[in-house]
Amino acid sequence: MSRRTLTLLLATVLTVAMGLVAATARVPYVALAPGPTFNTLGTEGDKPVISITGRRTFETTGNLNLTTISVVTRLTLVQAMRGWFQRDLAVVPRDVIYPPDQTDEEVREQDKASMTESKDSATTAALRQLGVPGRVMVFVDKVEAKAPAAGRLQKGDQLTQVDATPVGDAKQLRALIGMRKPGDGVRVSFVRAGKPGQVMLTTSSTKNKDGTARPVIGVLTSERTDYPVKVDISLMDVGGPSAGLMFALGIVDKLTPGALTDGSFIAGTGTIDNDGTVGPIGGIQQKLIGARRQGAAVFLVPAGNCAEALTNPPKGLRLVKVGTLKGALSELDRLSADKATTPCAK
Repeated sequence: MSRRTLTLLLATVLTVAMGLVAATARVPYVALAPGPTFNTLGTEGDKPVISITGRRTFETTGNLNLTTISVVTRLTLVQAMRGWFQRDLAVVPRDVIYPPDQTDEEVREQDKASMTESKDSATTAALRQLGVPGRVMVFVDKVEAKAPAAGRLQKGDQLTQVDATPVGDAKQLRALIGMRKPGDGVRVSFVRAGKPGQVMLTTSSTKNKDGTARPVIGVLTSERTDYPVKVDISLMDVGGPSAGLMFALGIVDKLTPGALTDGSFIAGTGTIDNDGTVGPIGGIQQKLIGARRQGAAVFLVPAGNCAEALTNPPKGLRLVKVGTLKGALSELDRLSADKATTPCAK
């Protein structure tokens, strides 16, 4: 065998080997893809997505679809490289979705807790918008190991006060604790099994996304609303807080005469707090694509996502900027009246 032939043979073998490695080797990236959408005015399986008792409800038409993303894990090098050139995929480091200091199960549990809080906040925001009287209660959902609250607070405790200030909701609880510095003391009042209690805790420190430190007591919380109206949201296998706005709109639509959509297919996304403020979410490009594929003509975009949404929006999808539940309702009224809506702008 000549040296030239041997060189070509070795080069071929190395090329094939490298191709096999690229096709099978896993890389520390995941792909975000358009996920399914769900009509909050419709049914999932044999159950309405939103069921309401204790107050008169009205017939609805059209679609108010929440949107989701799918996370594709265990990517090979070839799949990751292909994903970087696909418009409907976003390839990101795995740590963005699954932090290295948390297990996949812990991330899933946090997503479930976020969804539960999102449902409660959507209910509260909708009922407040409609003037239905009620109150919000904050409960301990989990106590972190070795946290200031470990051994002092328990899952199921209702948190009622921080020092002398009543706790109105989870957002206020975080704000009250956040007014201190890491290492400061804080007195937390609670109700456990019907009996009031109180503990003095020394706050520890965690980092915000911008790297600054903030004080925490080491509890995950959930909210329960005490209203004469009972709202049940049945949607399995969907996690995270980004469905809040669309849940709230679905609740308002069912509790008011007429159709918010005027029979149109409207999709959207956004977190929501008890006061109706709409917050930004992740994966907006994938959600826009998923909504358009399902037939949406209008998409309600959180104000904080507008710049990203405008980078490459699907053709035929009208982007409407929203910042609050009240504002979203106003935009829907304008759509029904065939008036100009507030567009996303760069």
